[in-house]
Amino acid sequence: MFTRPDVLPGTRAAACFNQFKRQPPLIHCLTNEVVQALTANVLLALGASPAMVVEPEEAAQFSRVADALLINIGTLHASRAESMLAAIEAANRAEKPWLLDPVAVGGLEYRATFARRLLTLRPAAIRGNASEIIALSGLQTSARGVDSQDDSLVALPAAQVLARNCGAIVAVTGETDYITDGERDWAVTGGDVLMTRVVGTGCALSAVVAAFCSLPGDRLDNVATACRVMALCGERATAQCSGPGSFTAAFLDALYQLRMEDLL
Repeated sequence: MFTRPDVLPGTRAAACFNQFKRQPPLIHCLTNEVVQALTANVLLALGASPAMVVEPEEAAQFSRVADALLINIGTLHASRAESMLAAIEAANRAEKPWLLDPVAVGGLEYRATFARRLLTLRPAAIRGNASEIIALSGLQTSARGVDSQDDSLVALPAAQVLARNCGAIVAVTGETDYITDGERDWAVTGGDVLMTRVVGTGCALSAVVAAFCSLPGDRLDNVATACRVMALCGERATAQCSGPGSFTAAFLDALYQLRMEDLL
């Protein structure tokens, strides 16, 4: 019988966030060209340091010194794929964690083939919506671009299979986020539908997950805490804004103002 996962305890989230604040990481972001500014601002608001180094030789060099690497295939093309592969190889050699965001992987064959290749390169974590995670696991999906037509709980079994097959922590995000290592699961509630009306919030979440992957301790807890941080700040921003335009400013302010005690 399928059992719905427990909600991440606030004490665990608070401890992870406290560790993050004590050791703000440097994150190398090879990400969607549409969302680079928001991604950088989200990381900065939390206290992390973002960098977007894209030339293959430099990308490899930088991944060796960054604390974690984000690979987001949203605006994938041949030269960007070359940079991603170089950065991943360097990160793996330096034993630095990297995250895969398989944007729209269920809808287009070029990116699906590339994403499957990346799965063999040992990502520390994978973050996607329900349709993306189902597609990446090899199951059938009704994906339509970056939008998910599947519920996150429906995708949890696919996330568990994916985690067991590639050794990554898998976060399937939606109205409720589910985070799994293939054996253990956490649920993270919160957020607001308004977050889906602002381009880049999911991509920024992936950058935050990459940042939390750099922390010591239980990576399942760390990834779930990243999801909880974004969901909580999304709730707070929605309560203060009047629409998508004012949401972004309120969201960045909420991230900047977040304290460990808020997660309790």
